[in-house]
Amino acid sequence: MWQYFKDVRSELRHVSWPTRAQVITYTIVVIAVSLVTAFYLGLLDYIFSAIIRRII
Repeated sequence: MWQYFKDVRSELRHVSWPTRAQVITYTIVVIAVSLVTAFYLGLLDYIFSAIIRRII
C-alpha cells in the first residue's frame, strides 16, 4: 500500500499543473458557456411551450 502512495506521489510530480491565470480563464469560460447554454435551452423551452399551448 505504501508503494502505491509513493507511485502516486511520483506521478503527480510529472503532471503539468495550470497556472493561476489559466485556472481563472478556464473558470470564466466554463461559466460563460454554461450561462449561454442555459439561456439557449430556456429560450427553446419557452418557444416550444408557447407552440404547445397554441396547439392545445
